[in-house]
Amino acid sequence: MGSLYKQPGSRIWWVKYHVHGRPVRESTGTADEQEAKRCLKTREGQLASGQPLVPRLDRIRYEEVLEDLRAHYEATGTRDLKEFRRRVKHLDRVFAGWYIAMIGQPDVDAYVVARRRKQAAGGTIRRELGTLTKMLRLAYQNGKLARLPIFHKPKEAAPRGGFFEWPQYEAVRRRLAPDLQVAVTVAYTLGWRMQSEVLALERRHLDLGAGTLRLDPGMAKNDEGRVVYLTPELRTLLGEQLERVTELERSQGRIVPWLFPHLGPRLVGQRIRDFRKAWTEACTGAGVPGAYRHDFRRTAVRNLVNAGVPERVAMTITGHKTRSVFDRYHIVSPGDLQEAARRLAGLGSGHSFGHS
Repeated sequence: MGSLYKQPGSRIWWVKYHVHGRPVRESTGTADEQEAKRCLKTREGQLASGQPLVPRLDRIRYEEVLEDLRAHYEATGTRDLKEFRRRVKHLDRVFAGWYIAMIGQPDVDAYVVARRRKQAAGGTIRRELGTLTKMLRLAYQNGKLARLPIFHKPKEAAPRGGFFEWPQYEAVRRRLAPDLQVAVTVAYTLGWRMQSEVLALERRHLDLGAGTLRLDPGMAKNDEGRVVYLTPELRTLLGEQLERVTELERSQGRIVPWLFPHLGPRLVGQRIRDFRKAWTEACTGAGVPGAYRHDFRRTAVRNLVNAGVPERVAMTITGHKTRSVFDRYHIVSPGDLQEAARRLAGLGSGHSFGHS
């Protein structure tokens, strides 16, 4: 026995029936309940008589393949579902109710223009359209789309060039509270993301005896765990931070699991999730207003490469999964170019390019 239902926020009726014990969901393409009931009876009649069920490819709607992709990600674990929902939010507003066979390049171009008017970044638009492409590719693999369209996407924006030279970093750091100084030192040295990785650390992630700091699988954006060995400076600073948390536990009479909890009276003992106001004031006082904490990630990549750390090792420390993304974070500064000129000058006037 089949049934009718609607997707949340949609006017279109869907049918659900079973083939060989497996549930099959199909859009009727209509908001008329009586018409939808007729579609269901037709399917039930085909099943009863043993006729093959061939989906009408011109009636497959966006909502159906959206649900297919969501279910695929949930089953395979290949995409964080929260991130997936963020990416399809804007696609839903445009393509909800569309027959997927009708989506073409002009529609994608119109989507790009509309998103740019909303000040969406080129990279954000590319990732949203990448999700749409995956949706249609899965529909093609499932026999719900006769032809896989090829969409031309906007170019990826040039990577941000922001990073911290040592004097800038020191000027900002000394204007922060001691516990936040430790957090930015971790970000500056290791290139870890501030909010989702550094501030999410728990005391159990720090092993001062072994001199290591780790992230559990799922904490990092790439879903992989990470273990790094601490520099002497980080080992000292994190030891001092651990003492602060231990003292907080004594004063509160309860366990505080976080490595960076609130130490003051407001939200005391709870995890620090952000310190935007303190960061803005520190950057303004240091003469670098508008600097981003994410600039530490670029800075760490640059420092590791310039220190001669092999790129594979550097990528393991910072958590970059692909070489292409790592390269985008390896920023060349004016100071790097000046150092190259000094090294060339040191070769002496008797040397020239292309000759030994």
